Order: sequence, then structure tokens, then C-alpha cells
Amino acid sequence: MKLALAAVMTAAALLTATGCAVSRGQQTVGAYVDDAGITTLVKTRMAESKLVSASSISVETLNGVVMLSGFAKSNTEKSEAERIARGVNNVTSVKNEIAVRP
Repeated sequence: MKLALAAVMTAAALLTATGCAVSRGQQTVGAYVDDAGITTLVKTRMAESKLVSASSISVETLNGVVMLSGFAKSNTEKSEAERIARGVNNVTSVKNEIAVRP
């Protein structure tokens, strides 16, 4: 149920935001859709993980580069979030800016 809700919310966000990035000239429509798919998959895998609090970590993707930010409870959670992101197809690199907050 949690996964289905996350997928529906992500799909709604993608439909409403698709024109924004392209109109600003950041990337092509195809690249934007690819990046949105990467972001969705990373967030979904984090939500499925028992080691990562997906609600505390933000995921953004631009041209295959994934940026992780937010807060983790431990270095283990921070590392697992990065490992999940690196495991998604078409991710060229990951910038892990997650802060560990005890």
C-alpha cells in the first residue's frame, strides 16, 4: 500500500512538473523523463528498505547525476541511501549531501 501511494504521488508530481524544467532550457524532454524515472526508482527502493527513512531524504536527478540531501540517523543509513542510488540503472554519479543527525 505504501509503495502504491508513493508511485501515485510521484506520477502526479511528474505530470504537473514536466513542462517546467524543459521550458527553462535545462534539458530535453527525453532527458527530463529519464531523470524523473531515476528519481522515482531511487525513492521507491529507499521506501522499500528497512535501513533508510525515505521521508527524511530528498532525491534530485539532473542528467543522470543523483543528489541526495536531508538527514540520516546514522552513517549506515547514509551509506545505504547512496548504495541504493548507485544501484539504479542510468545513474552516472551520486552526490551524497546527507547530514547525519543523532
